[in-house]
Amino acid sequence: MTLMPPSGSLIPADAPFSAQQESWLAGFIAGIAAAGRRDSAGADAPTATIDVLIGTQTGNAELVAGDVVAGARARGLGGRATALDDVTPEALAAMSHVIVVTSTYGEGEMPDNAGLFWEALQSDTVPRLEGVRYSVLGLGDRGYDDFCQAAKLIDTRLEQLGATRLHERVDCDVDFEEPAAEWTAAVLDLVAAETGAKGTGGGAAEAPKKPRSPWNKRTPYRSRLATNRLLSAPHSAKEIRHYEFDLGDSGITYEAGDALAVVPLNDPALVGELLAHLGAAGDEATAELLRTEREIRTPSKELIADLVERAPSSELASVVAHGDRSDLDSWLWGRDVLDLLRDAGPAAPGLAELLPFLRPLQARQYSISSSPLAHPGSVHLTIASVRYDRYEGVASTYLADRVGADSTVGIYLQPNASFSVPADDDAPMVMIGPGTGIAPFRGFLHERAARGASGRNWLFFGDRNRETDFVYQDELTELQQRGVLTELDLAFSRDQAEKVYVQTRMRERSRELYAWLEEGAHVYVCGDASRMAKDVEKALLAIVAEQRRRGGDDAAEYLANLRRAKRYVRDVY
Repeated sequence: MTLMPPSGSLIPADAPFSAQQESWLAGFIAGIAAAGRRDSAGADAPTATIDVLIGTQTGNAELVAGDVVAGARARGLGGRATALDDVTPEALAAMSHVIVVTSTYGEGEMPDNAGLFWEALQSDTVPRLEGVRYSVLGLGDRGYDDFCQAAKLIDTRLEQLGATRLHERVDCDVDFEEPAAEWTAAVLDLVAAETGAKGTGGGAAEAPKKPRSPWNKRTPYRSRLATNRLLSAPHSAKEIRHYEFDLGDSGITYEAGDALAVVPLNDPALVGELLAHLGAAGDEATAELLRTEREIRTPSKELIADLVERAPSSELASVVAHGDRSDLDSWLWGRDVLDLLRDAGPAAPGLAELLPFLRPLQARQYSISSSPLAHPGSVHLTIASVRYDRYEGVASTYLADRVGADSTVGIYLQPNASFSVPADDDAPMVMIGPGTGIAPFRGFLHERAARGASGRNWLFFGDRNRETDFVYQDELTELQQRGVLTELDLAFSRDQAEKVYVQTRMRERSRELYAWLEEGAHVYVCGDASRMAKDVEKALLAIVAEQRRRGGDDAAEYLANLRRAKRYVRDVY
């Protein structure tokens, strides 16, 4: 066996390892240990082991994967769950039964922990997979054009490489629990039948780290909203608020980096306008349905298609006819279901015809901005209220305007195991979070302070104007004075003629930032996925290329190694 570091260069016997080499070596040793454990299983091993490969952005895929592993164990099968990026093509080729559970991120992209896997799977040198039997489950939202695209791509590629499909792919909408459970049972029953596995026990599945919470989108916990405080200045162009929810007797336990789902209610005023337009004013049962169970702000794709067919001369039909998705998105921004019905004129559907086109009202997920160690018994959120003329964000304005002191809000936890404070309290931490992207990093800093962690912490934060948009300024100043926040770089884009962003500040401090990476720093990014996160990644690649002077391919591999080591992670939306 040849032992070669990622760079491909030989290491002198007395040379200290870089952080990148140490990470690679740790993974190499862990792989040998895992192989030894598998070899030692011997005759007591189950008839088949199911490898559940996870692609996740918000944690739902991990929940389903846990159910798959538990189901495999109940059938006398082995089961182990692994992030897709932790699986090499060679390891994949050695597996017998593979179940892929993956969400889709952004516009049809792979989730953050699956990008490296997908890149490797497209290589010309990827091994054939004739010995692999597989099935794929996709988690997504039909409101997006590229619904479950990541699952579709992986399913097709595995087939192209010669793997045999155990069961047809199933693509789940936002209400994924029931179809996912049906698919899981069907796939596991097939594997059990063909391998002769029976009964309970056996297998390699581990017990869950903690029992699943009873609170979910069907049965949310009714929490008292203890604090609703404006963070941005009253004359700011933005309205950013700080919320604190009382966890009471819920038993909800969370970690810094998790997300909290808020179950909103629609604005009664909009419900009233919609019913009046439909000639159903005074219909209390329908009003309650629209207020609590249906999306009336964001039109569904199905409704848009129906309205185009009904009213081909409408403005909406004209925009759709151009075939430009970005133009349609721009036209739809600030328009809700009522606006589209008015645009269609007399051809618009009546109430009974409209209801099937209204999607279920969904919970909104927000990054938690607190630490359970520093804020026991409560969970905090940092949310920008969406207001555009008469258009308002469903959950953000529900919390800001319509939840009173004696009211409760439906909430439930959305764990995010991949986005958390380093387990090593000595490890340096770089956090990049402009705007409300600061949310999890407030929690991270309070967590590290409560743990007495000695690792250095560096925050890149920015927004439009320092005077109006420097949220949590007092807290950050105090954390600096206490030595918890080692470095703070600020980028307020509108405070000078030339716009300055967090990636600008990163490039200005490229030498120090690269030094932190070489010393083992974990890098976290939170916020806008469409532009900020991509610009930050470009800046990271440029910084690494500049400091290492080995070209773009080397910089890309360096960043890929950080991903593999779970030292470059993102919470973007």
